[in-house]
Amino acid sequence: MIKIKKAIFPVAGLGTRFLPATKAIPKEMLPIIDKPLIEYAVEEAVMSGIEEIIFITSHTKPSIKNHFEQNDELEEKLLSSGNDQAILKINRKLFQNIKFTYVEQKSQRGLGHAILLARDLIKKDESFAILLADDLVLNNPSATEQLIKIARENDSSVIGLSRVPKDKISNYGVISSPDTSLRKSLFKLEDIVEKPLQNPPSDLAVFGRYVLSDKIFHYLENLAPGVGDEIQLTDAIKLMLKDFPVHGYIYDGIKFDCGSKQGYVEAILHLAQNSITE
Repeated sequence: MIKIKKAIFPVAGLGTRFLPATKAIPKEMLPIIDKPLIEYAVEEAVMSGIEEIIFITSHTKPSIKNHFEQNDELEEKLLSSGNDQAILKINRKLFQNIKFTYVEQKSQRGLGHAILLARDLIKKDESFAILLADDLVLNNPSATEQLIKIARENDSSVIGLSRVPKDKISNYGVISSPDTSLRKSLFKLEDIVEKPLQNPPSDLAVFGRYVLSDKIFHYLENLAPGVGDEIQLTDAIKLMLKDFPVHGYIYDGIKFDCGSKQGYVEAILHLAQNSITE
């Protein structure tokens, strides 16, 4: 049975769509109500059984590491003021036994390059999850937990999918599959194309969650730059599926593209309307 205990979080991006806010604050640290965006994704991974979080990050983003490390000075002040509930929020029991690892991506060369930097942290024949924190998905079981289940059932790599309108499909990696799906939401990949400018093979787009085998590194390390002159993870998956099965799964959940201003605002409004906040 496939065991998935590690998750890679590529968080070295510049966040240019949210300038000037992201000049000093990583986009992953922008708050959704009272919790940064990155914490929702880490929470999702940990609740799916992940034991090690691997951040592919930048030297300009120390706040991400600071957020997940213990802050003794702050805890002492909260303790002295009797604010025990706040201590539980900043030092969550959920994360106490989780290993946090940080790898620096010194130059922005694409998602595929970011994933390749974690190669030495993944064992031979080990599968791992990838979560793009920009894509906030709310559901129980989580998107990652659903993909892990599909990966185990099919003994294959799995990518998360979402149906996307035609006018936005060129923003995503898009799959093609035989006419009939294995079941309503599960597809065996025939091909995958990064950001097709015309004639997309379907309306099924890759959306922020993956479970991949370590074999992906072989295809990444020999890959030439693609769209945007970057090393594209999609291009490596395209090569891998010729040799190994890769499935796509439309996972259940409410999805928000928080890499866009519209999606970010929609996520805040949704959580504000559907949760009790102080």
